[in-house]
Amino acid sequence: MSSPLEKLPISVCVLSLNEADNLPNCLAEIDHFAEWLIFDTGSTDDSIAIAKNLGATVEEHPWKGFTETRRIHFNRASQEWILWIDADEVITPQFVAELRKLFSQGSDLPHQAYRLNRVMHFLGRWIRHGIWYPDRVTRLFRQDIWSMPERAVHESLEINGTIGDLKTEVPHYSYQSWNQIQTRGIHYAELWAAEMIRQGKTYSPIAPFAHGIWSFIRGAILKGGLLDGLLGIRIAWENSKVVYKKYRLLRS
Repeated sequence: MSSPLEKLPISVCVLSLNEADNLPNCLAEIDHFAEWLIFDTGSTDDSIAIAKNLGATVEEHPWKGFTETRRIHFNRASQEWILWIDADEVITPQFVAELRKLFSQGSDLPHQAYRLNRVMHFLGRWIRHGIWYPDRVTRLFRQDIWSMPERAVHESLEINGTIGDLKTEVPHYSYQSWNQIQTRGIHYAELWAAEMIRQGKTYSPIAPFAHGIWSFIRGAILKGGLLDGLLGIRIAWENSKVVYKKYRLLRS
């Protein structure tokens, strides 16, 4: 374990809702960071107790939608830098080593934010082709340069400054079954469609079919999903069904 003087000047921020199965792996490297903030939005399992026992600071807060909940959460951070991690992602020793090298000369880094690349683990395999890979997202950023536009789903940061890339991949355990993919996909499609309706967006009657077909071609062929065999083809197919659903809801 590292001593307090060796801790990285980073607040790790994790949202939690019934993540008892994921939190032990997510928090495995907690001792390397100056602060680890768990924002729990109503867990009924042992998530809160597990997080506290592992040394995280836990705050219970009602859910206010993805964007607003993230904003409140990030504004609680006390450190100069924030690392946004989801509970189904894992900070590995290799990722910590890259962060230590990055911060070895202090917290005044070359960029104001950094992207990390997530790699999905699904049905016993790492998925390195298709719609899921690469999956680069801005997750490490200075406390004073971020904003987050209002979105119903797939919230993301806007950074006032330059963005660099981290090399070490972050394992992502988002799905354990096809049913999870389908159920979550329908939920996200409904949120997206509601947001588009709120903004007054309209699409042609052929949009569901055109976008769905294009999504499958892009995932299976252009992004190489075929290289993952039947698994990659089905992932592209399931994603195309979600895309079709999104636009079909706008035609209802």
